Amino acid sequence: MLKIIGVRFKSVGKIYYFDPAGLDIKMGDKVIVETARGVECGDVALTDREIDETRFSSPLKKVIRVATKQDFAQIERNKKKEAEAFEICQQKIAAHKLKMNLIEVECTFDNSKLLFYFTAENRVDFRELVKDLASVFRTRIELRQIGVRDEAKMLGGLGICGQPFCCSRFLGEFHPVSIKMAKEQSLSLNPTKISGTCGRLMCCLKYEQDSYEELYRTTPKAGSVVKTAEGKGIVEDANLLTGKLRVKIDKSDNVITVSKDEVEVIKAGVERVSRNEMKALKGLEDN
Repeated sequence: MLKIIGVRFKSVGKIYYFDPAGLDIKMGDKVIVETARGVECGDVALTDREIDETRFSSPLKKVIRVATKQDFAQIERNKKKEAEAFEICQQKIAAHKLKMNLIEVECTFDNSKLLFYFTAENRVDFRELVKDLASVFRTRIELRQIGVRDEAKMLGGLGICGQPFCCSRFLGEFHPVSIKMAKEQSLSLNPTKISGTCGRLMCCLKYEQDSYEELYRTTPKAGSVVKTAEGKGIVEDANLLTGKLRVKIDKSDNVITVSKDEVEVIKAGVERVSRNEMKALKGLEDN
């Protein structure tokens, strides 16, 4: 077993594992570590954990030190540099007439690199922009085009539920969300009802999906032919949460409401998303 700590480099970001190297490290401490991007400062999100070392393909990097007063001073200087770089980059983008939207600037702790995050509808030729920025800051420059979900995570905001975005509040990583989930949860397939501010399917559709999949598997679908106490009929509607079915009895206009446990499925129905619905929902899935 290997003793590890977990470190985040963004307030709601992915957790990376490091070897504490015998240091007395507490939750919430800032630590200096070496990463693929260079020396960075991160917040300790996990402590006193032991994991089987066979889970790691390569040895974990060791924590260099717990952040000192000098390190905190360096962090403040970096923040000022990021704000300055953001303004300068905005000016350069306008000067080069590039169709891109600058979202955030990040300076590595050791000042070895400046990263500029932006969104754009199409590919952008930013080679001249990089040259201009490199001549101003005399350091390595990296521009990264990000998606709309990452943009929402960085900028934050309020969702239709009135709460801060899940992605900027507690979701460390994005999970795939599909139209199939909305369909199985009997939600309206109106794009304005199931999409977030980012214009993609809401992340919260994923939260209860496992439960809905089990209910969906054990509940007759609309269009199913079932046998009831009053005879054979077709399921017109199914409530997954209550298990209640609305069944139209054959050779009559009677529509009855029964529990799913009170019927026998003769032929299972298949629910599909129509072409018109798919056309309206095109682009909501984050491929």
